[in-house]
Amino acid sequence: MPRPRAFDERHVLERAREQFWTTGYAGTRMDDIARATGLGKGSLYGAFGDKSGLFHLVFGDWCAAVVRVADEQLSGDSDEEAFGRLSAYVHLMADNTAADVEHRGCLLAKGVAELAQHDPAVAGRSAETMTALLALLRREIAAAQRHGDIDGAADPEHLAAMLLAVVRGIEAVGKAGLAPEVLRGIADTALAGLPRPGH
Repeated sequence: MPRPRAFDERHVLERAREQFWTTGYAGTRMDDIARATGLGKGSLYGAFGDKSGLFHLVFGDWCAAVVRVADEQLSGDSDEEAFGRLSAYVHLMADNTAADVEHRGCLLAKGVAELAQHDPAVAGRSAETMTALLALLRREIAAAQRHGDIDGAADPEHLAAMLLAVVRGIEAVGKAGLAPEVLRGIADTALAGLPRPGH
């Protein structure tokens, strides 16, 4: 019978996430993670496999959290409040990016930029995440259309893709150092540009 692990796995994954988030995949060594977590490399390898396996766990958790936040913001029973939920979500993403004073950006974007071309697991997980975000945005846009806050003749798929690109773009330009008021202005402009009935 295997011995129970003598450490908090969630804590270890959080510390590993911070390390990968700060220094990237290539810039992180197992020695760095061992220092950050307080575990020996042998314990890390035994529990999580190699660096790639550990990163995949961290990356998967991050992607799940990105979708969970969007789902919490973009869920509700009332079509009347759908446009407000959309606005709140886009503004939340701008505010979160503005609050990232270290300009670390999003681990999802970092992982995709660094690994997706050569790592099918990262590429697949990121595609699943973007597809889930697109579906959530599309659902809220359709609800806002039913209530008459967005032109019903507009294609909700195209509008959802545009807002997804805006949200992800805000993160990218925020990481590059654009001022918080610029990021919030992008959010405001994107929402104001959604087609309204009769316009």
